[in-house]
Amino acid sequence: MVRLIAISFFILIGISKISAQEVINISESEAKSASKKVLFKANPNTSNYDITYHKLEFSVDPAVASISGKVTTTFTALQNMNSVTFDLDDNMTVIAVTENNNSVSFTQNTNDELIINLQNTLNQGNSTSVSITYSGNPTSNGFGSFEVNTHNGTPVLWTLSEPYGALGWWPCKQDLNDKIDEIDVYITAPEQYIAVTNGLEQSVTISAGNKTTHFKHQYPIPAYLIAIAVTNYETYSHTVTNNGNPFPIVNYVYPESLSSAQNSTEITADIMNHFIDLFGNYPFENEKYGHAQFGWGGGMEHTTVSFMGSFDRNLIAHELAHQWFGNKVTCGSWKDIWLNEGFATYLTGLTVEHLDGDNSFKSWRNSNISSITSSTNGAVYLSDSDTTSVGRIFNGRLSYNKGAMVLHMLRKKLGDTDFYKGLKNYITDPNLAYSYAKTPDLIAHLEAASSLDLAEFFNDWIYNQGYPTYNLEWFQQSDNSINITLNQTQSHNSVSFFEANVPVRLNGTNGEVLDLILDNSKNAQTFTKTVSFTVSSVHIDPDFHLISKNNTIVLNTEKQNLTLHNIEIFPNPVNDFLTIKTTNNTTFNKLIIYNLLGQKVFKSTKNQVNLSEIKKGIYIIKVDTDAGIIRKKIIKK
Repeated sequence: MVRLIAISFFILIGISKISAQEVINISESEAKSASKKVLFKANPNTSNYDITYHKLEFSVDPAVASISGKVTTTFTALQNMNSVTFDLDDNMTVIAVTENNNSVSFTQNTNDELIINLQNTLNQGNSTSVSITYSGNPTSNGFGSFEVNTHNGTPVLWTLSEPYGALGWWPCKQDLNDKIDEIDVYITAPEQYIAVTNGLEQSVTISAGNKTTHFKHQYPIPAYLIAIAVTNYETYSHTVTNNGNPFPIVNYVYPESLSSAQNSTEITADIMNHFIDLFGNYPFENEKYGHAQFGWGGGMEHTTVSFMGSFDRNLIAHELAHQWFGNKVTCGSWKDIWLNEGFATYLTGLTVEHLDGDNSFKSWRNSNISSITSSTNGAVYLSDSDTTSVGRIFNGRLSYNKGAMVLHMLRKKLGDTDFYKGLKNYITDPNLAYSYAKTPDLIAHLEAASSLDLAEFFNDWIYNQGYPTYNLEWFQQSDNSINITLNQTQSHNSVSFFEANVPVRLNGTNGEVLDLILDNSKNAQTFTKTVSFTVSSVHIDPDFHLISKNNTIVLNTEKQNLTLHNIEIFPNPVNDFLTIKTTNNTTFNKLIIYNLLGQKVFKSTKNQVNLSEIKKGIYIIKVDTDAGIIRKKIIKK
């Protein structure tokens, strides 16, 4: 799931509930594993042509770490060209190359390049086909570009090419700006094994102890999402009804995992249907979706078949989410990685909401906010210098968790109708679908759906850094209105003010509840709201819809009768013992006493305290209750 310019490679460890911290651990694992690949620079020598078709013929044995094959590529010249360059690891050996069945000369240099001399100049707009026969022992990077292993004593082979591993095992255009229009894949292996790859299985042919399985995939796909796996799989299917256009969910699992996998994957159709309801048709509905078990402890969302290290529900949801956000529409640069990872993380949260209910989704949001605000800096959108750091690209706190929570905040700002309308339009935009998108593309669709100007929102929450801390001061002068003043400080100076809809909850003395949304556009902004009961306490964002931290509530005691709000501080002046009395279910938390220099001289969590050790003078007492923080002047005799 790391999607670079066009990648969404996400590695998830199987767990029943993914917390924000676990997502961070996952992102760190991704960063470590992708470190060498991120240093790869797209080969400028491959930018002069557009690939339209691959016929991939692979011969493998899962007991042997080698491959032989023939790759036929049809491409169109973007400018006049006399030669064509492919990316191929120097460890692989090219045996022969033909152009339209005629032998042509070629060179393998030491820069992981294969340069093929064309028969004639290929003029701009014209197409030709070349076939490359090759073999070799792909270099193992310990991560899975091409790996052989065993499970329960049986050999297994898999590939995992994110984001730049494809050139390690087949000649390709290792470029994230060119999706291949269509592929045919033929996998030949010893006949006791079952092979799987992208697309729909077309045929199986057995000859001389070997089995050749043919798959066809007819949707645009980047090279890194093409993958194969071979072992003694057991297969079973679920069906998604898909409004009368059914398609299968095909599962390839180890025999020893069959029973548990059947139980765990049954939920996939439910999650699939939920995503279809929210975001439109499954992007590859004319083919299949599926899972293939492999020997690595995470997952990879290869188009139409996610490779799975486990069958945890949240891993299933995350990989499936990437079929829309990452595979159908892929982020157009590393800077926009959140368009893949933030979306997949949020869709995992939407799965929690759908299957577990509001309280579980509330806990999920709380965990994400805690992660996001654990540091005061960091933007969701990456700078140029950020893209040189693997750890920054795959930052769980920012690219994953903050990206997800910003999407939730957009949902609350726009409302469900406009939010999902905008996302459906984004995912079906013919200029973006099965291609690439950047953050301004998303903004345009959300603005069009909502008729809102979202420039300031994205400047604050995506392009710049940090989060707000709110101070809410309130008083109730009568039983039918409340006065609320909001102030804000920012954790990072890149944002002068976070414009946001701030959720506020009012609790009454007799159990009444009133939820407000305050459209906070400036500091010291005052709101007067009608309320039909006596307010006993005020809370900022009690359901965790807003990224913020260390918010405070203050009851303005100069404009409010304290006893009306269930708090008395006596005696005042005081000799030794001071008492804080609360009534009507108001809860006392703690008190702090300051001298007039602002120095803390006393604190306690008890509501009756002995002040005999404090010198005579004037002090400020701060009382923290669930109704808010109350400050009052006291005199020590």
